[in-house]
Amino acid sequence: MQQLDCESCGNRVLVEKYSQSHTSIQWLDDAERRCPEFRGRAERGEHSMFVTSCGALQDTVRQAVREGRLSESPRSTPVPGRLR
Repeated sequence: MQQLDCESCGNRVLVEKYSQSHTSIQWLDDAERRCPEFRGRAERGEHSMFVTSCGALQDTVRQAVREGRLSESPRSTPVPGRLR
């Protein structure tokens, strides 16, 4: 995973870009405390465990891909084998 800072609020996350439509994001800090969009949702009763990203972070990821700061990662698939 690659480290990326949201260009809107500065929240630092880890991102893995598998394809144009598949992005995995790992939050390193409490999203409801750090991110204004998540904080607003929490105040309305929508908690971050049900939402994976915010619009500003999605824009940051798209921009990082366009600028070449974030590239697609090859997926590693498990090697077929036996369970013991």
